[in-house]
Amino acid sequence: MKVIVVGGGAAGMMAALWAAKEGDEVTLLEQNEKLGKKLFITGKGRCNVTNACEIEELLDHVISNKEFLYSGFYGFSNDAVIKLLEELGCPLKIERGNRVFPVSDHSSHVIRALEQGLRQNGVEIRLNTKVKNILKKDGCASGVRLAGGDALKADKVIVATGGMSYPSTGSTGDGYRFAREAGHHVTELVPALVPLQAAGDICSRLQGLSLRNVKVTLTADGKKVLEDFGEMMFTHFGVSGPVILSASSHLKRYRGKKLELHIDWKPALSDEQLDQRILRDFQKALNKEFKNSLDQLLPKKAIPVIIELSGIPGHKKVNEITKNERGKLRSTMKDFTLEITGVRGFKEAIITQGGIDVKEINPGTMESKKIKGLYFAGEILDLDAVTGGFNLQIAWSTGYLAGLDH
Repeated sequence: MKVIVVGGGAAGMMAALWAAKEGDEVTLLEQNEKLGKKLFITGKGRCNVTNACEIEELLDHVISNKEFLYSGFYGFSNDAVIKLLEELGCPLKIERGNRVFPVSDHSSHVIRALEQGLRQNGVEIRLNTKVKNILKKDGCASGVRLAGGDALKADKVIVATGGMSYPSTGSTGDGYRFAREAGHHVTELVPALVPLQAAGDICSRLQGLSLRNVKVTLTADGKKVLEDFGEMMFTHFGVSGPVILSASSHLKRYRGKKLELHIDWKPALSDEQLDQRILRDFQKALNKEFKNSLDQLLPKKAIPVIIELSGIPGHKKVNEITKNERGKLRSTMKDFTLEITGVRGFKEAIITQGGIDVKEINPGTMESKKIKGLYFAGEILDLDAVTGGFNLQIAWSTGYLAGLDH
């Protein structure tokens, strides 16, 4: 069988590899000058290839349409991904949060291993090759037409062109057009795993400050919708970092509501314990001004902002601070509130939320229910998850299923 795979990212490479392993004659078309361009920058260039948790836990980290992924995750699990990459010569390691990385910490080693696997299995790789549209005949996919005008015939076409995020890597949304031309519905596309924008100037004043081990709570119209622990960072426009990126994936369903992010700077301490801690620090600085008494408790950059929000005059002597004022300082630290006004754009988004409606795709094969012989895999589908290797697992699993001869 002749198979054409459009897109040489994670899902496309996996689809091409498995189609070739099935004995098919496979051509992989990539519009960039090299394979895996977006894969190269994932995980800050380290490539968090998957997550080593249990499969049910993998599914729990999926935001959109997790039921669709049962066949994929059980058919080609995280263990299968690890085994394959190691067999292809890319040793892996497991880090905090079950995140799986190449031992070398270089995403290029993951890409090289996959490329080697493709070549060993006889896949024809054509770089700098842009597809103009999918060819169809009698309700079946019959090949592709290239931008230069040439037609390539195939019995099966797999589209794995990615989403809209990081357009500089070639994610230009062509695949959505191919899908629409084939009669598919594409759901609303929004940036996800993306920094958040906040109102006011507090974040810009704290720009560059990173916080570890904080608790963040997202509320919509005052109702708690998400709680998470981990690292975050203040930027000139708002907030970023792992817990923020994951929180961003939940925003789509709360559009139009008043969104607030509540940060607990000291989640390990109860109110009472934090009060005791403040008292101990104050005891050592009784004759100092309040503004000079917090350097053991808070990062230097945060002190002027926390003082201002607490309403306690910075020049007030520590021994004059009342119990009530201590309470204000505590609540400022335990419930530091930012109004969220939106998310950054696709240029800063790790993934795209939304895509081809999965009701129109067979979950066991990734074949279109509208056009026989047309398959879709990876980020182009309306599937997404939080950070931690889960989105790449979606790409590997859907790519695997699309590549198989069913």
